[in-house]
Amino acid sequence: MSRERVGQGRHCIGFVLAVLVAGALSGCALPYYAQAVGGEIGIMRAEHPIAHVLADPATPPSVKARLRYVLKVRQFARTRLGLALHGNYRDYADLHRPYVVWNVFAAPRLSLVLKRWCFPFAGCVAYRGYFSRAAARRYARALSRKGYDVFVGGVPAFATLGYLRDPVLNTFLGYPRTTVAHIIFHELAHDLIYVPNATTFDESFADAVAAVGVRRFLDSEGTPAERLAYRARRARHKAVLALMSACRARLARIYADPSLSPARKLAAKRAAYRALRAGFGALARRWHGSHGYRAFFHERFNNALLGAYMSYESLVPAFRRLLALENGELPAFFRAVRWYGRLPSPFRDRELRSRRGLVERLPALQQAQARTGQGGPRRRMGAQRPRLPRVVEHRPHDQT
Repeated sequence: MSRERVGQGRHCIGFVLAVLVAGALSGCALPYYAQAVGGEIGIMRAEHPIAHVLADPATPPSVKARLRYVLKVRQFARTRLGLALHGNYRDYADLHRPYVVWNVFAAPRLSLVLKRWCFPFAGCVAYRGYFSRAAARRYARALSRKGYDVFVGGVPAFATLGYLRDPVLNTFLGYPRTTVAHIIFHELAHDLIYVPNATTFDESFADAVAAVGVRRFLDSEGTPAERLAYRARRARHKAVLALMSACRARLARIYADPSLSPARKLAAKRAAYRALRAGFGALARRWHGSHGYRAFFHERFNNALLGAYMSYESLVPAFRRLLALENGELPAFFRAVRWYGRLPSPFRDRELRSRRGLVERLPALQQAQARTGQGGPRRRMGAQRPRLPRVVEHRPHDQT
């Protein structure tokens, strides 16, 4: 057995013990942690080094081509983006299912604030993940009976934040090549900076890094056709987000209106979601059905679904502004993000969203870094205490 495999096994043993202890402390949560352990072990059993998969004559040529592409993306992440690999994406696992986990999101019927689940060490997140679709749906039905809007979304990839070595999965290997690169850059960004209890901050940061990473990768390695297709996909994504943002703003006004009764708010809510669906229909007709949102259009729109998608995007523009203030230099950008990540949670996101505050505070950060020798030794956010891997991470469905 290779030294890498022995080390992976030790990490797995530590992970299992930590999960079992956490489950014992939380009583009735033990079955949930047990399924998380089983899911992680199932992934590890399916892993094979990519070098072995490439050397196997039985491996389909299409899989070999995609894995070689992943290795190129992985190298670019390390050498050109400054993302630490930590042994990730050196193995391949075919799970023989379309998603690795399923996320459950929930929100009150008259609120856009997502329900949060808290775990020992890992902190609180706005979703709860299951390695079984049936189990996720059972839990979603229980939440629905309690009066929540619920949404269950399949997840193609997740990050264990350095606790384990994350493999390439069949659940995302077949996506468009730029989407595969986006997922890998996104997950590696989490491994670089992760702020506990800050889902929107973490996901928006990782998405901003992934977007700039894909653009730079295409400028260096892509073909003109790939660059054109990627720009078209991003334009469609921007159009969808604009519709959802407008719907979210409309619903926020409805839910906050004291003059409306709960019944009238529910009626206005239904009208808002009908308008959102009509807007999607208009976009689909304009795109002539070729848009990548086919499954999404068939979902039942509610507060949980809207919150799930928008919580991954709301801070992306702020992170883009921060990168622009650093003249596109990723090392300086990462230092600035760490600085924001250390701010107290009540006003971290507000300060990051504030264009004026962002411009005013960044020079103070840069001066402090100059006085301390560029901020001292680099360390990953959240590494000061042990934590469990998050069971799920990436956005629901296959939209990137």
